[in-house]
Amino acid sequence: MMNILRIRINFFDQLFFSEKTCKNVMADDPPAKQGFVQEFMGFLKTFGIIGLAIAFVIGAAASKLVTAFVNDIINPIVGLALPSGDLKGLQSNIVNSATGAVSEFKYGDFIANIIDFLIIALIVFIMYKVLSRFRLVDDKTKKT
Repeated sequence: MMNILRIRINFFDQLFFSEKTCKNVMADDPPAKQGFVQEFMGFLKTFGIIGLAIAFVIGAAASKLVTAFVNDIINPIVGLALPSGDLKGLQSNIVNSATGAVSEFKYGDFIANIIDFLIIALIVFIMYKVLSRFRLVDDKTKKT
């Protein structure tokens, strides 16, 4: 039983963790053969997938934070100056004279989403400026 287990472990080690190379008779040698795990790790490093995933998660969390800031702080402050008392509550109702159907145009919600977007865009711009100052990001606007 132990021999079968060792054979299986050796097989999987060679399949996934192989660093052996194939020699070609041709003048150009093909790249060294890699195991599946090594090839996958190379893919992650080459295309920066891990950094992209981290940025995506942090971006989603920052977006929630900004949305909460706009909903809980900005909208009530702006709402103090509005007759409706809330920015998101601003709307215009138009009645169809033929059918009597009412259409609601919620422009207050639209304005709140514009404020949300502008704050997120400002944060991204500031982060870009900070990262480019420390040369962690290439500044495409400057000619070399």
